[in-house]
Amino acid sequence: MDKMAMSVIWTGMVVVSILYGLWAGNGAAVAAGAVEGAAAAVELCLTMAGVMCLWMGVMEVMKRSGLAESLSRLLRPILRRLYPDFRRDKETMDAVSANVSANLLGLGNAATPLGIQAARRMARRTPGIASDSLCMLVVCNTASIQLIPTTVASVRLGAGCATPFDILPAVWLASAVSVTVGVVAAKVMSRLWGRGRP
Repeated sequence: MDKMAMSVIWTGMVVVSILYGLWAGNGAAVAAGAVEGAAAAVELCLTMAGVMCLWMGVMEVMKRSGLAESLSRLLRPILRRLYPDFRRDKETMDAVSANVSANLLGLGNAATPLGIQAARRMARRTPGIASDSLCMLVVCNTASIQLIPTTVASVRLGAGCATPFDILPAVWLASAVSVTVGVVAAKVMSRLWGRGRP
């Protein structure tokens, strides 16, 4: 339903833009803009693909060299506090750790399947109900702390930015604040909601 709504919205915007351009007598400019936009989109996709391939390769090297496992071990004390119901479930915690590691590198595409895997394992304990741990996973995955904003940097590089990583301090601050606020809100809502449970 959401995809359908977005398709209708984007299609409507394109149709209105084209009709207005024709009505205003700018048909040639609209056509030129469409061609330039399509070329820029292809160039941006190729640039992003290259950067994503680079960092996916880095992630694979980390995994094979044992660095990913070391990072997971480093994160476990924090993750066990965030997900106390699953602190003894090694497979779930491994999936959560891998998800966080991918998010730290800004690899949202790699983090998503790992997050889904962890969410499915968490959902088995409370079928049909979003547990506190599952809600916390969604919050942390959405507001994730990024050490290296790979996707954003690749978009900036594709747009012609000479220093795509100069946003690091702002990204670190914004992601740290968002995760902190998200975790606190999830904990508070869990306590408030828990009071009304039977």
